[in-house]
Amino acid sequence: MSLKIYNTLTRRKEEFKPIQEGRVGIYVCGPTVYGHSHIGHAKSYVSFDVIVRYLRYLGYKVLYVQNITDVGHLTDDADQGEDKIQKQSKVEKLHPMEIVQKFTQSYFEDMDALGVQRPNISPTATGHIIEQIEIVKVLIEKGYAYEVNGSVYFDVSKFPEYGKLSGRTIEELMAGSRIEISPEKRHPADFALWKKADPNHIMQWDSPWGKGFPGWHIECSAMSTKYLGQPFDIHGGGLENQFPHHECEIAQSEAYAGKPFVKYWIHNNMVTVNGQKMGKSLGNVINLKDVFKRYHPLVIRYFILQSHYRSTLDFSDDALEGAKKGLEKLHHTVRNIRSVLQSSKGKNVRIDFDGYKKKFLDAMDDDFNTPQAIAVLHDLSKEVNFLLNENSATFAELEIANKLFDELGNNILGIIPENLDIQKGNNIESELIDFILELRKEIRARKLWELSDKIRDELNKLGIIVEDKKDGVTWRMK
Repeated sequence: MSLKIYNTLTRRKEEFKPIQEGRVGIYVCGPTVYGHSHIGHAKSYVSFDVIVRYLRYLGYKVLYVQNITDVGHLTDDADQGEDKIQKQSKVEKLHPMEIVQKFTQSYFEDMDALGVQRPNISPTATGHIIEQIEIVKVLIEKGYAYEVNGSVYFDVSKFPEYGKLSGRTIEELMAGSRIEISPEKRHPADFALWKKADPNHIMQWDSPWGKGFPGWHIECSAMSTKYLGQPFDIHGGGLENQFPHHECEIAQSEAYAGKPFVKYWIHNNMVTVNGQKMGKSLGNVINLKDVFKRYHPLVIRYFILQSHYRSTLDFSDDALEGAKKGLEKLHHTVRNIRSVLQSSKGKNVRIDFDGYKKKFLDAMDDDFNTPQAIAVLHDLSKEVNFLLNENSATFAELEIANKLFDELGNNILGIIPENLDIQKGNNIESELIDFILELRKEIRARKLWELSDKIRDELNKLGIIVEDKKDGVTWRMK
């Protein structure tokens, strides 16, 4: 089975064939750094982290570019309102670039904690002003853009395919516009390439049209094509960016270069909180730093990957508790494998490891189906645990299982770290169980069998199975 990807542009799954054999260029819209990262950021960047990991696993040389938006993203996500970063700088009474540095560092701290591998290139919008101005100049020369009072707008009527990604027509966009339209625009759907800055706007640059700053959309076109060329293989981002952001990127990039912009468009779905859409206006945005105080970051990563990237992810305490237990089951199996690996003997192998690996890879080849891939790991875990509990697992079986969990669960999904002892140390639940079993060991040494059995039975009621064996005591989650 070859890798198939759901392409938002064509609205169907397609066999993945890179533009250049053996190489993949991927660009994912990064964060606008004016606040701490939230669970929505985690959903997006964990999803694309696994996509990049899997492409590399398949043998592709991947160039992963993910930008940092540090100017030009206005508060209404279109062409009106304040710059989000400048607005936050007023709140905190800090220079906008200090806001950028503060929250960029915070973003990478959170992503590192989640096991998200760093992009190859993390360009900033402010670092590519020259490239953006050059694109705007060409668009004006070609008749796709016009200047009014120091601002430059893209004329969507000159680009007949505008709307092909979102499936909206220009007429629908004009009729459905809900915001107050700038009188400078020829058409309501036209969008800003360059905005004139008022004297109080701190972040502004010289341009052929006067002092100003770039529009949000032109930034990604400039940064993606600078490092990946045009066309490139994959452009990713959140579903909320499909329109207007990605739609505008296509129009300006293809009008500028006269050729296709991107071959495959991948969009991850959004996060809800207890069934309700997450948003600052609703007061239910969940910051990652707050979540990390209650749950290990790997629990959040596992929770995200239990849902397909194109599915909505509903955040709740019950869901996180379930994810915590599910991840602990996998971790406990791997810990047991590694703890008894050296003492096992024999070469007989009874588990169909190749079959499990094929099922896992088939799931990933089907548009990166991480929920199904995780289910395969749990099925493998059950079979390995059965042999461990029977004390019949051979050295060969444990060695293969250990390597397979590392290959699939660590290298691809990033949910089973090499050093599980560290993770165990961070898991107070595991530490408490180990402590209780140590006390029980002393109780058994004193031949207090009734109390020993009571501890075992009470743990069993909590979903923790304790088994007394000749070579010691083991425990696992139900």
